[in-house]
Amino acid sequence: MRSEFLFTSESVSEGHPDKVADQISDAIVDLMLSKDPESRIACETMATTQKVVLAGEIRCKPMYDEARWPEHAGWAPGARDEIEEVVRGVVKAIGYEQDGFHWAGLSFENHLHGQSAHIAQGVDAGADKDEGAGDQGIMFGFACDETPDLMPATLHYSHKILERMAADRHSGAAPFLEPDAKSQVTLRFREGKPSAATAIVVSTQHARGYDEGANEAELHNYVRGVVADVLPAELLTNETVYHINPTGSFEIGGPDGDAGLTGRKIIVDTYGGAAPHGGGAFSGKDPTKVDRSAAYIARYLAKNIVAGGWASRCTIQLAYAIGVSAPLSLYVDTHGTGTVGDDRLEGAIQGITKLGGLTPRGIRTHLGLNKPIYAKTAAYGHFGRKPEGDLFPWERTDLVEDLKAALG
Repeated sequence: MRSEFLFTSESVSEGHPDKVADQISDAIVDLMLSKDPESRIACETMATTQKVVLAGEIRCKPMYDEARWPEHAGWAPGARDEIEEVVRGVVKAIGYEQDGFHWAGLSFENHLHGQSAHIAQGVDAGADKDEGAGDQGIMFGFACDETPDLMPATLHYSHKILERMAADRHSGAAPFLEPDAKSQVTLRFREGKPSAATAIVVSTQHARGYDEGANEAELHNYVRGVVADVLPAELLTNETVYHINPTGSFEIGGPDGDAGLTGRKIIVDTYGGAAPHGGGAFSGKDPTKVDRSAAYIARYLAKNIVAGGWASRCTIQLAYAIGVSAPLSLYVDTHGTGTVGDDRLEGAIQGITKLGGLTPRGIRTHLGLNKPIYAKTAAYGHFGRKPEGDLFPWERTDLVEDLKAALG
């Protein structure tokens, strides 16, 4: 690693159009898992001016079964209304009540339909095989010791700035804020550690007419105050450059200003560019899809390796083939920071029986993923979050003792 460099990560708020789409898709995942833990869901959302459209493939017999309800085109009586109610509820909770995007006034289309039988036959367990992966692909997990949550500092602070602003908007402490916002943090690193914030970028949607004179100054002072509360004081200096709404007025935002689609913020969702990404999005997918579940277990493994003191940085890659249960490969890279060999860590992981061989079912069982726990993941990152109850189980560090035993 270079002795000194700059690195930048960005985040987007819950009101960003792509995040609106992610939250709707994951709310549909939660709805169907709450009805049937073995549901299969691949729900894509498009949000634009006064419109939300769902598309994708599902299998959730309490809600959709072509054999039971052919007269309703497969949908149980009332199921389509329930889905629409969930969609409008997500938009309302975010806070969209604007002329161009309003939870009550938007038009809604539901084009979800039954899952392909050819995909199902590869995934479903049978008498002679374990459950297969829902698709081929590569997934990465990462952890580092830059923050207490073992996340890259640039992304951690980018998320925290927007979380704080959203909390102030919802509480009424910052009534001039509207839901759509983006942040970006650039840090100087010396000897692998954050030493100074060189640039902070925040663009936030605001109430109409709130970009002139004293209002503009108040907005700028507010954002700088949030940054000062979120970032450690030693990182902020007289040389820190702030870009707050650098283009000027930002009144038209959210899906009215830019169409939103599920799965377009995969770097915001993961590690802010500090680690590789396999390319698959998370939101809208049930946990048989290894794009989601294998990325979660990879983060879990990397975090436990760093938490256990075997490395200060760790990247893990897993690879799968559709319909095949066992991973094709496991790769551990501690970037020269490891206290034991990377090959030994690979062997230790493979030897821990509770992980179920890192098969899709083994992952879902160990982490408890067949539950309606995904709506909370769809804004402010899937990683670096506090594990509470059933939520964010991949953030636990309860594998340290098993790794210690396996490493001897």
